[in-house]
Amino acid sequence: MTDTRHTKLLIIGSGPAGYTAAVYGSRAMLEPLLIQGIQPGGQLTITTEVENWPGEVEIQGPDLMIKMEAHARAVGTEIIADHINALDLSKRPFTASADSGTTYTCDALILATGAQARWLGLPSEEKFKGFGVSACATCDGFFYRGQEVVVVGGGNTAVEEALFLTNFASKVTLIHRRDSLRSEKILQDRLFKNPKVEILWNHAIEEVVGGDNPRGVEGVRARHVETGQITEVPCKGFFVAIGHAPASELVKDVLETHMGGYVVTKPDSTETSIPGVFAAGDLTDHKYRQAVTSAGMGCMAALEAERWLAEQEQG
Repeated sequence: MTDTRHTKLLIIGSGPAGYTAAVYGSRAMLEPLLIQGIQPGGQLTITTEVENWPGEVEIQGPDLMIKMEAHARAVGTEIIADHINALDLSKRPFTASADSGTTYTCDALILATGAQARWLGLPSEEKFKGFGVSACATCDGFFYRGQEVVVVGGGNTAVEEALFLTNFASKVTLIHRRDSLRSEKILQDRLFKNPKVEILWNHAIEEVVGGDNPRGVEGVRARHVETGQITEVPCKGFFVAIGHAPASELVKDVLETHMGGYVVTKPDSTETSIPGVFAAGDLTDHKYRQAVTSAGMGCMAALEAERWLAEQEQG
């Protein structure tokens, strides 16, 4: 028999947006339920040093998320280790089906499902995932001590990953399809000054090269975007750092989205195209993508959900 649970406010996602929404929802006496999802704590759990969270000069990403979870629990949020696989937003109460077999129903819903790493989409990349191809330097950098690695990308993510990998690798080659980086200047300065880093400008990854016995990466082929000339770069690890895609699979056919799947919210609001459904954090934010802005949106979502629920009761 399927277990069904009802709550005034259901929060899906456990990054800065979800936990902040939980804190504000609890303080508003809404007794929210928060469903953590596959990756409790979100992207910050695969980040090392966080240097831009107000009040913390430096803190490890996982430690920050442990503190946020503890805060949400302390003010009364019930946090559940489960994963939502389907939503029915066609009628109220809204219905969320979970992997555990439990069905959650709610009067108001906050979506804070975040974003996930983008991949290049190459067959060779897929073949060597977990065998030298990674999207997380902080997860896998340790395995490449004293070896050469390649990072592809040109934004903050790519530069941060490249810098982190210099702690382990003997050489880090950053490959970027343009002739300048999009990352913050302070990060670029650190990168250019690091003697372990070499940059291959105006190149796109053509193929990941490796062996089958044992399976492992041996290098990458990069094509010059103008001349077409191929350069082979030897490496044992290949890190893809080309940004993130919003985790909007649950709602992409139901809620209004744009910019490749980001959920559209009303101006200066977290309201979505369905009344009673609010979205916060990286699921909606294609511009800033910061923990502190996600937390701010989580606050907004909870306050707006509280007001919306009060209006429904008065109506």
